[in-house]
Amino acid sequence: MPAPDRPELKPDDLRAALAGTEWRRLDVVEETGSTNADLIARAAAGEDIAGAVLLAEYQAAGRGRHGRTWSAAPRSQISMSVGVDATGVAPDRWGWLPLLTGLAVARVLREVYGVNAGVKWPNDILVGTGKLAGILAEVSAPVIVVGLGLNVSLAPDELPDANAVSLSMLGHAVDRTALASAVLREISMQLRRWRAGDEALAADYRGVSTTIGSRVRAILPGDAEIIGVATDIDDAGRLLIDDGTATATVSAGDITHLRPAGPAE
Repeated sequence: MPAPDRPELKPDDLRAALAGTEWRRLDVVEETGSTNADLIARAAAGEDIAGAVLLAEYQAAGRGRHGRTWSAAPRSQISMSVGVDATGVAPDRWGWLPLLTGLAVARVLREVYGVNAGVKWPNDILVGTGKLAGILAEVSAPVIVVGLGLNVSLAPDELPDANAVSLSMLGHAVDRTALASAVLREISMQLRRWRAGDEALAADYRGVSTTIGSRVRAILPGDAEIIGVATDIDDAGRLLIDDGTATATVSAGDITHLRPAGPAE
């Protein structure tokens, strides 16, 4: 089988597409360990990373929740991180950042590419049961670094996770530069809504959620668990789970895994 055609990203086109957004600096590197780690290191070295965008053609050690790592074939993904200025936003609302990023990605995939993508709380983009993208937010106060790994042209034998899927596997040949541009513009728009306290943001998130309304098992550290129906999210982006006797409030940092649960007995 011939190798997939995987053109390189076009930094000049990306920068031109981001005029009028909050992204003030964009860099593309050929290879790195983790774009999230790189932005955090730049902040630690004294750089103001608010509004910075970093994309990598290849990540050797992409970061997931709870220290999980992954990698994928060069130029097969959109692997990027952004620095979000959280100044003036209450810390209890920072948990919204992975959620609004998921909303932005799902909107672009639905409206531009016709992909029926949904958002699994707190940080996955799904198509059916296949994981198309993952999101990771890390605090480097007063900036939050939000990373995205979106599978574009991965073949079935290249998937970093057996549950993953790519746009090409779904029948979509996508230009990564155009897709990254659209996602960055949409994230910028959702960030404006977040900072303004737009109450419709939660309703829009519910509209793309694959979690709300489903029966779930939240696995906590120490193998404790909560099983019930995910009923909603609160103002801080935490998940509400009704176990039949009470409603538990769970933050992304509280759980190890969130999985589907069978019907109540």
